[in-house]
Amino acid sequence: MDFSLSPQQEAIRQEMVEICSDFSDDYWRELDRRGEYPEAFLQTMLESGWLGVLIPEEYGGKGLGITEAALVIEEISRAGGNSLTVHAQIYNVGMLLRHGTEEQRRRWLPDIAAGKSRFLAFGLTEAVAGQNTTAIETSAVRDGDSYVINGEKNWVSRFQHSDLMLVIARTTPLAEAPKKTAGMSAFLVELPTEGIEVTPVETMMNFETNRVRFTDLRVPAANLIGQEGEAFKYVLSGVNGDRIAASSAAIGDARYFVSKATAYACEREVFDRPIGQNQAIQLPIAQAHTATEAASLMRFHAASLFDRGEPCGTQANMAKFLASEAAWNAANVAMTTFGGNAFAKEYDIERKFRETRVFLNAPGSNALVLSYIGQHVLGMPRTF
Repeated sequence: MDFSLSPQQEAIRQEMVEICSDFSDDYWRELDRRGEYPEAFLQTMLESGWLGVLIPEEYGGKGLGITEAALVIEEISRAGGNSLTVHAQIYNVGMLLRHGTEEQRRRWLPDIAAGKSRFLAFGLTEAVAGQNTTAIETSAVRDGDSYVINGEKNWVSRFQHSDLMLVIARTTPLAEAPKKTAGMSAFLVELPTEGIEVTPVETMMNFETNRVRFTDLRVPAANLIGQEGEAFKYVLSGVNGDRIAASSAAIGDARYFVSKATAYACEREVFDRPIGQNQAIQLPIAQAHTATEAASLMRFHAASLFDRGEPCGTQANMAKFLASEAAWNAANVAMTTFGGNAFAKEYDIERKFRETRVFLNAPGSNALVLSYIGQHVLGMPRTF
């Protein structure tokens, strides 16, 4: 197996390097200081067309695979940006692509590909249910040609910058469902609309996320994605792409830290010698680089299987685990290498340190990832 980049893929990577070069650490640092969204970067990415990398050409997209999407996402993080602010525009179209009708795809995909419709906020998680998706309580009741949605979602990211929102709700209450995974449905909500109350949630990093309450929100029945009651399967079918995307963001972060730490270790002199000459500095950086390369290979392995339509749950979960651990280790290595300067905002290490921690928890905690591997790969009893 050869996971070296093709000439086309290398050209994509290089184009992303050039795009990101216009948005330096200074840009992201100032946004972080003010708690503002990267509007200028978003607009540039929309105009580039690369946020529509997965959308088929017949709908105006690039018509490429998750491997190419991974390159786009990785380079944003590698350049010092926060790719989480934009990469939902890339992968949240998956449910519509795989399970929407042709009429729905032609209705929404061209505008998404052209950057006229921004993002798809995703309403899945709920405060009580947490990562137990089957326990969600948000309801959708059919009323004529509409569904009426009531309930509350949390961790709904980018809502204020979205024109569309995917909402997962129960059309059959859990107590009445034939099994706990049945009775959930997916709806595409066009924003803005009445019946939605939004409460921003402040977090440790500059990342727009919210609690969203639905009160008698009316959604046309024509906006139901796929079959009523089958959305849990649709969520699972998108998990692998989500894992690969998150892995790519984490790998980009890890490479950012390794690059910054390496340069600082060579330049910074203490006791009349560069600190990188000390094994206590040099060897952890080399180890972080090695772990990052290993995670990248697993990520590309998962992506190649995904793009061929082959099962890749094991590889996607392993990639997410390895990439998140590699990124967090690289973050800590950079913090140690920079010493006291790591805490100074002007060096950007503390900013990326805060951003990188999320990958240990999401999408899907590493504990759940290991449980998946233990049960489905190693054949041990289910842990939950």
